Amino acid sequence: MVSALLNVGIFVYARIAITKLLNIAEELWDLQQMVDSFAEHLETVYELETFNGDQTLQNLLAHAVSFNEHLETFEHIYSLIEEEEDVESDQRSSESEEKEQT
Repeated sequence: MVSALLNVGIFVYARIAITKLLNIAEELWDLQQMVDSFAEHLETVYELETFNGDQTLQNLLAHAVSFNEHLETFEHIYSLIEEEEDVESDQRSSESEEKEQT
């Protein structure tokens, strides 16, 4: 009886911990996408004739790229989201194929 309760408790704890980790991974992925977009936009502005060579924009661009590279160190965390989405996509496609066959 104690073993069963302990197993259930561990299962519930693990499920909650995994859910929190996946939420954090999703937030990190969103942050990575925003930083990528910002860096691309900043590079586009920097390359405009009006701002080309501006030291402030050049430093800001270097900082954005550095920040983006630092976020990439967390890729192993937000890659969990991509794997989960792949599994869900595979499940949906197999379910739709089954419905089409019937």
